[in-house]
Amino acid sequence: MSEPVGRRQLFSTLAKRARALLVFPLAPFFLLAIRPAAAATAPTQPKGKDMNLDDVPGSLDPYRLPRHVVPHRYDLRLEPDLRAATFSGLAVVTITVTRATSTIILNAVDLTISSATVEGESGGRLDAAVELDHAMQRCRLTFSRSLPAGEARLTLVFQGTLNDHLRGFYRSTYKDQSGATHTMAATQFEATDARRAFPCWDEPDFKAVFAATLVIDPGLTAVSNTAILSDSIESGKRVLRFADSMKMSTYLVAFIVGQLESTKPRLVGKTPLRLWTVPGKQPLTPFGLDIAAASLAFFEDYYGIPYPGDKLDLLAIPDFASGAMENLGAITFRETALLVDERTGTHAERERVADVVAHENAHMWFGDLVTMSWWNGLWLNEAFATFMEMLAVDAWKPEWKRWDAFGVSRAAAFSVDGLLSTRPIEYPVRAPKDADAMFDVLTYEKGASVLRMLEQHIGPAVFREGVRRYLRAHAYGNADTKDLWVALGQAAKQAVPELMDGWIFQPGYPLVTVRQDSETELVLSQQRFTYLASSESTEPRWQIPVPLRITAAGATEHRRLLLTDREMRVSLPQGVQQLFANEAGHGFYRVRYESSLLQQILKAGVDRLAPSERFNLVSDAWATTVSGLTPLSDYLYLTGHFTGERDKNVWAVLLDSFSFLNRIVAAEDRPVLESFVRARLTPAVTALTWQPKAGEDELVKQLRGELIGALGKLGNDQAIHAQSAEQYRQYRADPSRIDPNLVPALVAILAYTGDEARYKEFSERSQAATTPQEERRYLFALAAFQSPALLGRTLARTITGEIRTQDAPFVVSAVMGNVHGRELAWEFVKTNWEQMDRLFPKQGLRRMCGGVVALATAELEEDVRAFFLSRKIDLGGKTLDQYLEQLRIAVTFRSRESQNLRELLRP
Repeated sequence: MSEPVGRRQLFSTLAKRARALLVFPLAPFFLLAIRPAAAATAPTQPKGKDMNLDDVPGSLDPYRLPRHVVPHRYDLRLEPDLRAATFSGLAVVTITVTRATSTIILNAVDLTISSATVEGESGGRLDAAVELDHAMQRCRLTFSRSLPAGEARLTLVFQGTLNDHLRGFYRSTYKDQSGATHTMAATQFEATDARRAFPCWDEPDFKAVFAATLVIDPGLTAVSNTAILSDSIESGKRVLRFADSMKMSTYLVAFIVGQLESTKPRLVGKTPLRLWTVPGKQPLTPFGLDIAAASLAFFEDYYGIPYPGDKLDLLAIPDFASGAMENLGAITFRETALLVDERTGTHAERERVADVVAHENAHMWFGDLVTMSWWNGLWLNEAFATFMEMLAVDAWKPEWKRWDAFGVSRAAAFSVDGLLSTRPIEYPVRAPKDADAMFDVLTYEKGASVLRMLEQHIGPAVFREGVRRYLRAHAYGNADTKDLWVALGQAAKQAVPELMDGWIFQPGYPLVTVRQDSETELVLSQQRFTYLASSESTEPRWQIPVPLRITAAGATEHRRLLLTDREMRVSLPQGVQQLFANEAGHGFYRVRYESSLLQQILKAGVDRLAPSERFNLVSDAWATTVSGLTPLSDYLYLTGHFTGERDKNVWAVLLDSFSFLNRIVAAEDRPVLESFVRARLTPAVTALTWQPKAGEDELVKQLRGELIGALGKLGNDQAIHAQSAEQYRQYRADPSRIDPNLVPALVAILAYTGDEARYKEFSERSQAATTPQEERRYLFALAAFQSPALLGRTLARTITGEIRTQDAPFVVSAVMGNVHGRELAWEFVKTNWEQMDRLFPKQGLRRMCGGVVALATAELEEDVRAFFLSRKIDLGGKTLDQYLEQLRIAVTFRSRESQNLRELLRP
């Protein structure tokens, strides 16, 4: 699953999620009518947490189902009523009873089960008494006599509601070009919401075959995981029967029902590939279809295994909580992650579509064909998909330099993993909310970073062979981290667990300090990096691959070191001119150079470093500045060496550090910070000019837009404001006159400087937008105004239904990130918490709370902590602890550096 966050928070692309975190510094079927059993006359009995588990063999873990009954086939028939927002269903589940029992326990929530019967191999039917435990999301079926061991068929008749919470089986609404409202139904089951659509064993290792039948209105279309076997009209309804799926987990089942249009099938090998949209949006599909075809072919070649489904449909859903979801054969997407106008979309917007489509296609193998046994191993799905998306997009568009841009994602993982409240990549999961909390930057970006480091250490060819071994060994089954290490170890002919377990099973990451003891001896040492002082009595240790580049006497030497102890000594040649640790920047650790070695690097010229190395140099220096290991004056001096920088990713970390300073600086000192920002950015903007040059690559075009946007907002440059207004006037008169990559900056600047008339214009443009990206651009601009009255209007719209619930939490978070609206937004959250808790998708609410990291004053921090404590709010896992620690770090930095910053920035 691809999140709108960052995992990554918190905007709706991986890169933007990463950058939002950086500013901290930071800173996821057959059927027949069956006569209702006698049990149907007895209503479902809801029970509380004390559901009786007597006579249930095996584990009594309240969050894990007992293993004495195992499903291996579901025949599902579902009939949604879009007008009434309800559905009825029938499930015939083929089960194996491993030992005699009178009780079956499975998952169900928000369902009414009107009958349950079981029929064994010897014939005869038994009716069950049904008890539902809403709190534990379970259903207990109790039979009047014991079921013998063997195979049986369990038949369940049930009803449910098409909810508005973007999870389970839910409804989505949209308006057509005439303004008429239409309703469709879609599913989102990961992590534990299949149980909201049909009773099931909703755990990833209860894999089974699924055969779906959807009964719908004749004017509608339906899509599920597999190809349609038959399409008929029965009793005035359209009945679509779908082929059997492969053996897979419940969270991968999907149903989409509505007025839908598709592209013509494009064959990729033997697989027909289509993109689906609501009517009128097919012109936005070509780009997504191209990357879908390219990445599917790439993965079949890389994995050495054909695509495991019988068809592949990619569907754009108007209301969708995540970025996308890897349902086998029926991948669902937020519209901004699949649809884009190639003429007007920015490079970042097209890159977003490419990344997410490749990510989800990669899941067809990692996640769908081979699935983690339990949610603690989610990284096996998501980290690999994140890693593989980079490989696929880089192969498709090498000029995009995706691995250089991945540094931004890696830095976002660094930011969270540098917290005392971080967690290991693989972390214990018990309750559903804990599983939901695993869809974060540690699972995605840290996991992918560690895989990239390992791939570069053992070699890409060896790594790929290990991946192929792993997939072949566990196809159609489940696996754990140790299974991956075995396969990679066999391919690499070395012990992988010793190298990698520290990166997966212990929290945090190392800071490698580089110092020179003598002219011919270098010392590398490791310690855990944290932003706040740690009270740990023992220091963790990692096995750290350290590629070291040494330039001496005009010659360059490349060494591959493995730092396993607390410290190691390295001999040096005479006359070292420059050395650089973590060459190429693939290692998941930070590097701090003693002053003389850093001066060597600067004296030789940062332009001699690769873009990924320059990125790491700045990112590591900024992180150690926030932690107090590097003086702020040294960091500000370092930024002066990058005014000629032309890499957008290096500028990303520079701009994010300036954004962080903007959050903590006192209002009266903001003008001097703006002057500093102008001094750093103006040379680059002047050199780039406002117009693209002939032959200019897309990355430079993207950089121009980002620098102009920052100069207009962070730099508060009046000339930029005036020019932006003129450029935007030309854009509205003739969009072809302005580079699309500049448009987001123009909109952001005009919002920042805007009045009520501009607010009204942008609000209307958001509602009348012809592409998902344009809609989002103008919508989020409404969070960037300075006027409290206008920002208050934006906040109010998040709970009135004017803004989709998929977007509303992120709009609130954006206003909290606006230094002119953060106090207003925080008061709004406190006042309207209960309503937002009811309205917003749970993961959206969780992401919204991440906005508190911008409330960087001691008074606001105290209020934030008191609010969450008094409400006993639990966001799952360590999420809330991490938000509060990020806030503590910002407040600590403000307290420590405010006076110093004022003096440093004063002319």
